[in-house]
Amino acid sequence: MDPFKKVELGNTGVTVPQLGIGTAPLSGATLGDGLYGGTAHDEAVRILNRAQELGISYVDTAPLYGTGRAEARVGHSSYTSTNRNSFVISTKIGRVLDPVSNGVSAQNDSDGIGELVAVNSWTRDNVRRSLEDSLKRLNMERIDIVYVHDPDVEPYGKEQALNEAFPTLIELKEEKVIKAIGCGMNEWQMPLEFIQRFDLDIILLAGRYTLLDHSGLPEFLPECVNRNVKIAVGGPYNSGILARDLSKPVTFDYEPAPENLVTQARKLTKICLDHQVDLKAVALQFVLAHPAIATAIPGAQSIAELEENIKMVQQNIPATLWDNMRDAGLIPQNAPTPS
Repeated sequence: MDPFKKVELGNTGVTVPQLGIGTAPLSGATLGDGLYGGTAHDEAVRILNRAQELGISYVDTAPLYGTGRAEARVGHSSYTSTNRNSFVISTKIGRVLDPVSNGVSAQNDSDGIGELVAVNSWTRDNVRRSLEDSLKRLNMERIDIVYVHDPDVEPYGKEQALNEAFPTLIELKEEKVIKAIGCGMNEWQMPLEFIQRFDLDIILLAGRYTLLDHSGLPEFLPECVNRNVKIAVGGPYNSGILARDLSKPVTFDYEPAPENLVTQARKLTKICLDHQVDLKAVALQFVLAHPAIATAIPGAQSIAELEENIKMVQQNIPATLWDNMRDAGLIPQNAPTPS
């Protein structure tokens, strides 16, 4: 597979490569047992600069990631000094960031944004405010793709998304302020309702169609194909279990992985070892083989991980590996695989 192959998002004029980069691990945040790694400012910018140098032309970020720090670090990277038409940037609405009284000042902060706190909101006014604030942190004049982020985390989130957030994004798209719209979530059920109600371009689906979790395959992905809605796969390694040493504790969906999934991952790993290929390569190429999926956006906590992700998409995988995984009941019979 070619990680730099471009895929069009409907009639938006936006094309994304099959491999992008997610910035949650570059936000300086830690979650649970150091899931994000707490990457420092200078190292995060160095990784982003290397991504730009290597030709990775899609960067996904969000106000939530490090409460503004991920966006600020993209804004300090070489992406801002290159041809703006040479890459695509996406961010999200759903959290507005307020200053913390008596918090760290911007002058004493390597990211230059001070100490902020996230407030969940999908209202019309906060959609516009969030995008204005994101543009400042990103040091950019436009954002290509905007996702409605996690409206499931509050009881009022879905209603606000339906009545305010999506209509506001549709207006901004019609005004040509943004080019493509969608939602970013860790489930497929609510996005299914959204694509049936609105004319969306792309869904950032985190963790629900992976080598280990096929729950999005029966209903959601076929509906995306029917409606020409593309998918960006977030968390293609299910937050670590498909990318880490399974002899040590690993995470699945940001929590300690249950033993049954560790067992399943070990079975997948054994078939990969039998064919002398990397599990990460199989994980990435499995999701990219589906016609609904435009791009995968794994994060990276080091330049080595970043460069490895590119190599994983390029690695040759024999057809017998996919046959063995199907025969073992590890992937669905009807799941598309690379030819």
